[in-house]
Amino acid sequence: MPASDPPLAFPDPLVTFVRTPAEIDRGRLEQFARTLRQRVARGKGFACRITGDAELRRLNQAFLGHDYATDVLSFPCQDDDFLGDLAISRQRAAEQARRFGHDVHQEIEVLMLHGLLHLTGLDHETDDGRMARAEARWRRQLGLPGGLIERARA
Repeated sequence: MPASDPPLAFPDPLVTFVRTPAEIDRGRLEQFARTLRQRVARGKGFACRITGDAELRRLNQAFLGHDYATDVLSFPCQDDDFLGDLAISRQRAAEQARRFGHDVHQEIEVLMLHGLLHLTGLDHETDDGRMARAEARWRRQLGLPGGLIERARA
């Protein structure tokens, strides 16, 4: 892959799926992604792939050296109009939705927001709470349940 290409070049539309389960409302998630693009990303593009644990594990190993599946990965891009790519595990999302008492769509939306905030340059591990505050503010505005940073602190 040429060095100028983003790590993951997901095709349009904004959200792609690998074998969409019947319980997933593609339209709802695509609309939420458009809302995030307009409001959170301020019109800048990003792509989100909803896939499974196997692909998240492979990507986590290849790019971060971690040999396990995770819920969301962010791959920033050095482009003025395109922030980068997200990969979300629908299996992790379904498990976390059950654990935290909301539906899988809300969990995918929480993961999408979290990943997008990383694409905007925020990093909860190094930014003295800036990302946590931004995530909490956006969750309130978007009507989302508790986020990843909040859960990690509980």
